[in-house]
Amino acid sequence: MAKRSNRKKKRNSKTRTLVWILVVIAVFLGVYIGHHFYRIWNQQRIEQQMQKHDRQAKQRFITQVAPEAQAMQNTYHVYASITIAQAILESQWGTSRLASQYHNLFGIKGTGPNSRELTTKEYINGKWIVTKGRFRVYDSWSDSIKDHTRLMMNGTDTNQQNYDRVVKAANYQEAAKALQDSGYATDPNYAQKLISVIKAYKLYNYDK
Repeated sequence: MAKRSNRKKKRNSKTRTLVWILVVIAVFLGVYIGHHFYRIWNQQRIEQQMQKHDRQAKQRFITQVAPEAQAMQNTYHVYASITIAQAILESQWGTSRLASQYHNLFGIKGTGPNSRELTTKEYINGKWIVTKGRFRVYDSWSDSIKDHTRLMMNGTDTNQQNYDRVVKAANYQEAAKALQDSGYATDPNYAQKLISVIKAYKLYNYDK
């Protein structure tokens, strides 16, 4: 009887040991899975916060430049949506060095003491290259928008009618295409990018 009792005790001991091992494994897996899903949830939460902050920053930029763009439209018929969309693309939502330090929203070139030499990207011979250029300096974004309108109205030094089609366009789509045809930017997709930005952020509402 003693031997049979000892075998039974050993089996019970092995069973308890196995149960504890399974419990430890279950706890470990529970902690691991819980931590894994927490990391996923936390990452999604952070991304959502960043996206919300990004949306708010973009809306603030639009709100800042829209009044002056609309004022220029009311007086000179340069579509506010086009002005805002160009400011977005050219200044990277007002974050570029040219826009943040020198208040130049549109990449307008300049000469003389009231300009700064900075690097820029140009699309030449089928590829993007980094080059240097001199750009105008303004006291405010409002001044930059006014000068952009003057450029549309007065054209360039070599062609005073260069942007006539932009001013006379029947809608923002025509104005965007006219800007590209007039050589405002070297980007071959410039017009489509402007139109896409206008649609994405409903900038056409500012033309009313």
